Amino acid sequence: MTTRPLDGMRVLDFTTTIAGPWCTRMMADLGAEVIKVENAEGDMMRTRPPLRDQSSTSFGNLNAGKQSVVLDLKRPEGQEVVRRLLTTTDFLVENFRPGVMSRFNLDYATVAKRHQELIYCSISGYGQTGPSSGLAAYAPAVHAASGFDMAHLAYQPGRDRPDNCGIYVADFVSGTYAFGAAMAALAQRHLTGLGQHIDVSMLESMLTLLAPEVQGAQFPVAPPGRPMFGPVRTADGYIMPAVASEKSFQGICAAALHPEWVQDPRFARYADRRANWGHFVDELETWSTTLSTTACQAAFDTHGVPSSPYRTVREVMEDPQLAHRGALAEVSDSAGSFKVMNPPFRLSGAPVQAGGFAASLGQHTREILELAGYAGDEIEKMLAAGVVYIP
Repeated sequence: MTTRPLDGMRVLDFTTTIAGPWCTRMMADLGAEVIKVENAEGDMMRTRPPLRDQSSTSFGNLNAGKQSVVLDLKRPEGQEVVRRLLTTTDFLVENFRPGVMSRFNLDYATVAKRHQELIYCSISGYGQTGPSSGLAAYAPAVHAASGFDMAHLAYQPGRDRPDNCGIYVADFVSGTYAFGAAMAALAQRHLTGLGQHIDVSMLESMLTLLAPEVQGAQFPVAPPGRPMFGPVRTADGYIMPAVASEKSFQGICAAALHPEWVQDPRFARYADRRANWGHFVDELETWSTTLSTTACQAAFDTHGVPSSPYRTVREVMEDPQLAHRGALAEVSDSAGSFKVMNPPFRLSGAPVQAGGFAASLGQHTREILELAGYAGDEIEKMLAAGVVYIP
């Protein structure tokens, strides 16, 4: 269990913010050597809170285990450093707006002429081609553009204003798709010896989360009388039962001490149950509001009803299940240590874990330049000219 799946692989990481860094962090978690290429200002996530002594744990969470090199890619000398590194690189990942890498002479069409085995992954808001490809994109805008926000609003009766955005779903889902596509391209390279270009669209990634809504847009169906997955009030709060099968419906009826609901003509068949779900919840709450959330959860657990109290992230982080799984890793940076999530999967034949450090800006610049074959005097010359930065 000492060899990791991507041991010996090298990744040149030109990504910023969230989507791209999440993809390459998973590559680092699986053993790849990830070289994060930054400009002199650094990835903007370096300034995002929480900050401790000017070090961002938000940045560290997304970039644990990566090396940092600072290059001015607008300069031919900076581009030449990349070209030298590409001779020993397996993956290149970038999430600039389409066209930016071509201005650096580092687009796929250019670099693939000399590096046919390179797996080159581009993540963008709307894809590399098409009428929307040049639009600026961040996750909140993509949520609105994809229909995600309006689909979510449709499950909030009595409301007409979309939710504020504070959780960047589009970034993490597109970064995860990019990671999966890169692994598929690696598998194909074992067969063909050739790399390829991966084009990930955040818009399309979000639409994959809306599979039922995509079908409903083509074949409209009447909405349920009340959303079927919603909070149920208890004596001291709320609980979420997820009644998605006949077995779970029978379980919730038994838990509520009303087994006759299973045969009630309002609820017996799924279609009728869906139309009358508001009535069902009203009757369910005559029972649940007499119990604490803890007691209600115990009753649901006894009868096999998938359910959970509503928890804060802080509460979840203290869950013994996460401790048992080793779900959290310790990462250190210049300001101390903090916890991040490991990947949510385990491999029986290899360790999978976040790297234990988050690099400061340009921390590995000298080592990376030496790796690219630059002598000490060449490095000093580039440093003096502002092509590179060494802290």
